[in-house]
Amino acid sequence: MIVILKQGITPAEKDKVKSFLADKGFIVKEIVGQQDTVLGAVGTVHIDARTVELLPGVSSVVPISKPYKLASRELKKEDTVVSVGKVKIGGNRIVVMAGPCAVESYDQIMSIAESVRESGAVVLRGGAFKPRTSPYSFQGLGEEGLMLLKKAGEAFDMPVTTEVVSPGDVRMMASYIDMFQIGARNMQNFELLKEVGKTGMPVLLKRGLSATIEEWLMAAEYLMASGTDQVVLCERGIRTFEKATRNTLDCSAIPVVQKLSHLPVIGDPSHATGIRDMVAPMSLALIAGGASGIIVEVHDHPEKALSDGPQSLYPSQFSKLMHDIQAMAPVVGKSLERIPRVLPESIRPKEEETASAKGTAIAFQGVRGAFSELAVRRTFDEDVGLMPCHLFSDVFDAVSRGDALYGVVPVENTLGGTIYDTLDLLAMHPEITVVGEQQVRVVHNLIGQKDAEIGDIRKVYSHPQGLAQCREFLSKELPDAETIPFFDTAGAVEHIAELKDRSAAAIAGAPAAIYYGMKVLRQGIETDAANYTRFFIIAREENAEPFRSRAKIDKAAVLFSVSDEPGALLNALKVFSDNGVNMSKLESRPIPGKPWEYLFFAEIGVSDLAGYEALIAAMKEKTASFRSLGLYTTVLK
Repeated sequence: MIVILKQGITPAEKDKVKSFLADKGFIVKEIVGQQDTVLGAVGTVHIDARTVELLPGVSSVVPISKPYKLASRELKKEDTVVSVGKVKIGGNRIVVMAGPCAVESYDQIMSIAESVRESGAVVLRGGAFKPRTSPYSFQGLGEEGLMLLKKAGEAFDMPVTTEVVSPGDVRMMASYIDMFQIGARNMQNFELLKEVGKTGMPVLLKRGLSATIEEWLMAAEYLMASGTDQVVLCERGIRTFEKATRNTLDCSAIPVVQKLSHLPVIGDPSHATGIRDMVAPMSLALIAGGASGIIVEVHDHPEKALSDGPQSLYPSQFSKLMHDIQAMAPVVGKSLERIPRVLPESIRPKEEETASAKGTAIAFQGVRGAFSELAVRRTFDEDVGLMPCHLFSDVFDAVSRGDALYGVVPVENTLGGTIYDTLDLLAMHPEITVVGEQQVRVVHNLIGQKDAEIGDIRKVYSHPQGLAQCREFLSKELPDAETIPFFDTAGAVEHIAELKDRSAAAIAGAPAAIYYGMKVLRQGIETDAANYTRFFIIAREENAEPFRSRAKIDKAAVLFSVSDEPGALLNALKVFSDNGVNMSKLESRPIPGKPWEYLFFAEIGVSDLAGYEALIAAMKEKTASFRSLGLYTTVLK
């Protein structure tokens, strides 16, 4: 059952409720949600719910109808995010785990680990104990394989995962790995599930060969009831009558499970297909279906692999797959997980309020639920402090004063073009540098009161660009509704929430509806679905390097001016060409106080830092003024 606690419950009252339930024989889990704090009480004990409702601090008691209690979405509405070392699985991330089917030797695992890490994998996989259909097949190196896997993980700064097949090996394996795998053949090995669950460690639970979704979730329940809440589900194909592939990949299971359970779900296209050429398209199918990641097999010499060579990708194939996933990620509203996510030690879990987060917060323009906040969420951990700011200049000022550690500001929209305020503020703040870039797909929704229907709407509030980008929907679906410009899309949702008027709606992103307790009346109402906004992550120079070190630098932003004479701009731009540098963007901005004089903003490719320093020296000779605005990676994962 779910015990919903009153918002004003004291710690002492909460402890008494927990103790009461535990004394009755229940397993008790506390879950803090966006709206309520609840206790999940599961077990075989039967109790009159009224005795619990009468306890001080209890608001109500709701039974859980599903046989899987702890894994059920009824118990926990928000998605669970599982931490595996520095890597987080779930939410708006796409996690890629890669490595050989089996650890064969030191040189083999080191070589493969290096290649998959360079391509973008964040978790290293490799089998040490291999349950095989034939007793004569390679069974793995055992503990020696675990030692080699751990060495490779430490060498390339990747958490490692491998399959456990015997309850007797659990304790020994726990010292070598970061995440257990439960294979398909062992999904219903309940004694193994109990033993692994007792460790409290993260677990990757693969779906059984012929398991139903409910049986799969019940296996997860065994793990959670035994002690771990860090469970990742893995769809790896099921056995059907089809013989063309090794198994049948059930992509439809991904959205089904996401409705039934709060646990993250990934896919295993390697075991699902058993055919190398099918791994990449099925990986993309899983991502398109909403999976939080994939686990794939990679081998530098698959023709010599001791296990599952035909389904193992070559490193070059894996690298291409990573580029394809990167391209798809914004389309599904997610971003690739990378190591590390946030390096500065000063960032700690904070209350999401300016006062408590001062000095370590992430500043952004807009109110809670804005698209800028979504860019923050895709770049930083969920538990960083947030500092909403009214104006772009307020974001720069907060970072400049040290009130915020980083700032996130929009720089370009695919439909609206360059955000010139950001360029002008960069020119005005020489102490601030660009350290990263993030892209967000802008999906507009019509949002109203919880009891409203689309036919009730007579007024629509939003930022002028939001109204313009949804003009076709408004003209067809709400031709008589008054459109009212507002300073911010999420701010418009906050405004109608305060109005409590069923006839008033707002156009904004779905997170704003969730944050302000409103209802999405219609999804995806923008006229052009290819609507993306690019954001810069800014910082003071002293905070720049730790952030930049999280990814390979390949881009720079520069600002320069030239003398007022023929060919001056051409001579400056020729420096880029002479040095083999690609310029992806060039904008001119008027210089305040100097009529008809201009600053030029450019974004250029960077292949190596030494070459960039030489380029700066050459540009300073050809320009009246020159400033490097920052170095960053093209798209921050």
